[in-house]
Amino acid sequence: MELLNIIDNVVSEGVIKLTISKPKSEAKYKKVTVSRTDKGYFAEQFTEKQAFHKNIAKDELGTYLKEIANDFLQFNIWTADTEHIVLVSKKGKVSYKRKKSETAPAKKEHNRKKQYLIREGTVVPPLVDMGIFTPEGKVVRSMYDKFRQINRFLELINDEIKNRNYQEINIIDFGCGKSYLTFIVYYYLTEIMGIKANITGLDLKADVIENCNKSAQKYGYTGLEFKIGDINGYKCKDKPDMVITLHACDTATDFALYNAIEWGADLIFSVPCCQHELNFQMQSEKLSILTRYGIIKERTAALMTDAIRANILWYKGYNTQLLEFVDMSHTPKNILIRAVKSQIPQKTKEKYLKEAESLITEFGFDPTLYRLIK
Repeated sequence: MELLNIIDNVVSEGVIKLTISKPKSEAKYKKVTVSRTDKGYFAEQFTEKQAFHKNIAKDELGTYLKEIANDFLQFNIWTADTEHIVLVSKKGKVSYKRKKSETAPAKKEHNRKKQYLIREGTVVPPLVDMGIFTPEGKVVRSMYDKFRQINRFLELINDEIKNRNYQEINIIDFGCGKSYLTFIVYYYLTEIMGIKANITGLDLKADVIENCNKSAQKYGYTGLEFKIGDINGYKCKDKPDMVITLHACDTATDFALYNAIEWGADLIFSVPCCQHELNFQMQSEKLSILTRYGIIKERTAALMTDAIRANILWYKGYNTQLLEFVDMSHTPKNILIRAVKSQIPQKTKEKYLKEAESLITEFGFDPTLYRLIK
């Protein structure tokens, strides 16, 4: 029975997991593993030093396997209660056997063990220099929360770019600071997703920008540059596909969002920080219970700030979500605004604007982003 026919037959039984090994000399990858997920399959393709990840639709697994099948000599494939073993000799002779597998991996295995987009064992130079990875690619135990945070951010980005077929992407990162996430986003896009990334990081601190540019040169990240620049008033030469703003203080987030809207960026990812503006303005006779206690007022004002921002983004044509960035136990600044440029009906836009204006009127707010867009 030919190799491709065997693959067709096994895939039709419902694959749970597979491992492809023993590469031929011309093979691009040394090993490939595939696990079933709720939405399809997750493939991990290993070279000598790196791992490349790929999401595969349920009905595309057979096609994917056929594309790489001729590069390998061994296939171990698990279905519900059976292990299928396919061996190919150096002369091309195919042998196939199947055996009962009492320990066949269950579907829920993928959910039980978190599948990170950047895995341990992958040597990522920026993560090593940041002290998050050891030189061997293992996570430093004390830095595991930071490792999870990085992967969470990549997941939120990946959700939006994986189906957009970007060959090249332009990104502005406002208030980049030491840029640990900027470097990892660049690595993920170029090394794992195979996208040509052009990323500009902006910050006001000259020494930080100098060090970031030195690191980019050290890693050979030719599409990554850092500039001294203010979020308010920055002139963008080319339209960015994505704007990132992480922990931009107080109204700096509003100016970043406004710039992104004006440029017509396709994607916006923002983690707000230090939201004082509405806290100082907040007052209400009907709802004075929310302004009476300092800590309640502060937290409510911060949540209202992001709710108003999200509604304004809807009004300006962005399908917007407020998502948990990391667990509250790791940081109180755990909300991420994800906005995707979309076709929003005019009635929907007006509804979201009226909701924001009702809140603004009730509490006597004068939010920066609202003022800018008006």
